Amino acid sequence: MKTGKIYRLICAFLAAAVMIPLASCSKKDGSDKAPAAFGPYGASVARELADKYPFRKAYSEGERGAGEFIKTRFEELGYDVKVQEFSGSAGRLSHNYIVSIEGKGFFDENGDEVRRKVVIGAHYDDALSELDTAGGYNGISDNASGIGCILTIASKIRTYEDMGFDIDIVAFGAGLSDYAGAYCYFNSLSGEERDQIEVMYCIDSIYAGDKMYASAGLNSLNPNKKYEMRRKLYQAYDVAYDRELASKNGYSLLYNESNIIADINGDGSPDIFREVSNRPSDYVVFDKAGIPVVYFDSCDYFFDTLEEMKETKNLQLQQFGGNIRGTSLDASSVLDPIFVSDDEDRLEIRINNTAYVILESLMKGSDHAMTEAQYEQYLKDLKEGKITESTVPSESMGEGAA
Repeated sequence: MKTGKIYRLICAFLAAAVMIPLASCSKKDGSDKAPAAFGPYGASVARELADKYPFRKAYSEGERGAGEFIKTRFEELGYDVKVQEFSGSAGRLSHNYIVSIEGKGFFDENGDEVRRKVVIGAHYDDALSELDTAGGYNGISDNASGIGCILTIASKIRTYEDMGFDIDIVAFGAGLSDYAGAYCYFNSLSGEERDQIEVMYCIDSIYAGDKMYASAGLNSLNPNKKYEMRRKLYQAYDVAYDRELASKNGYSLLYNESNIIADINGDGSPDIFREVSNRPSDYVVFDKAGIPVVYFDSCDYFFDTLEEMKETKNLQLQQFGGNIRGTSLDASSVLDPIFVSDDEDRLEIRINNTAYVILESLMKGSDHAMTEAQYEQYLKDLKEGKITESTVPSESMGEGAA
């Protein structure tokens, strides 16, 4: 299938103003509900995981127990869970927990079925062990919060009809050990399966930082691929803006707009530090493979230099220079008294709204193929003469235009 041709065809539908809506109106539970009204489930699971398994360092017994906890929660939601075992350099074992959801698929211009895949992942290990002096540490932000988010997605994705994508939701083991779980998962895929991946959504440490960000991968710093690699990022932002999540839910999803000039990707050339992150996570594996990524985390990029950037300016959380991850401040006993009140729970807000942004982004469909509804409309427009050569945009309107 020629993706440029598919893209031009879909652009033609837009030009003819006959595109079929694919967003929240396609949910079974109606479109009149408040956006991201998912309840306390995700935050409750995150806190339970953190409290039961506070020390989840890669390859530890705590990590193993946390993984089994996550597996059980997936199974309670009715999923079959694939357990993927791998070992570290010392032969110690860790595991990925994978839930696969088959979508309805897509079509090319000839009516042939096209499979497109999305990976949604978060690591469940954390930074400290019982040997560290950690006080009440339990890794609630890094990364029980991310696990609460992927479980929320798993709990709600079935309420979305006409999902075209095949979805893998993955709880990565040993994420803080050079992304070992993400590498294991990616390396287990066939070449065809890798080619099918349209985007990888990564959720990491979304509780403690001052602001919520969505970022593209460093592969988007290539000027010839900037738009191609950031298109899914822009879709996520569109969801947050169009659904008015800031005013309705107190959830502002930001771009990094610092515009600092520096060698961000280590290739020896200066880059503009914008719409990417300097905080690596499991997305790195996919980013290096040239796959678009959308990385959700909480931080603060409003500084003049890369060295100044930290997670929070909150005066109550400056013991480690404004950093939370990997410190004793990453603890429910520290963060909850600051960010939870009778009226608001930051953890619940961020988990639910991040999950909502991802789910609604998925309903925007593929950038490289047509949904069944789009294909039927395409055939109808061809028959009625609504699509002609003059309505199909030129190749320059496709990938790499920005």
